[in-house]
Amino acid sequence: MTDIRNWNDPPAEFTLDGPFVEGSRGITEMPGRPPAMWTIRDVEPGRAYTIEGGSFLERAVLLVHWRFDSLSERTATLTQRIELLGENAAAYVDDIKSAFEPNMEPGLRRIAQSMERRHLTAESDSGPSGQQ
Repeated sequence: MTDIRNWNDPPAEFTLDGPFVEGSRGITEMPGRPPAMWTIRDVEPGRAYTIEGGSFLERAVLLVHWRFDSLSERTATLTQRIELLGENAAAYVDDIKSAFEPNMEPGLRRIAQSMERRHLTAESDSGPSGQQ
């Protein structure tokens, strides 16, 4: 997930200015909407990160927390938690719900499938000794 070229959430398109590290800024573009700017926060390499957005919100901020917890060598739990904070947050609850809820489960499934494909590709690229 640290390579935004892997972020597959059509029709959204994502760009990142620099490496995937805390403080880097990105943009999400959607047809018919102004670009939404965001910043990477709270990076725990291989485990978690937060996207802080809300350039389109007045007196509110949107936080999207991502967490990847390994259960075994081949399985993990993916968690996405959305927070809406600020003095005017209540004004945006319905908009944020309608934007995120319909796509959250399918989006997490796509991510899980993508991670599984990459894992299987890495396994097949390994030699008999398991080294790449």
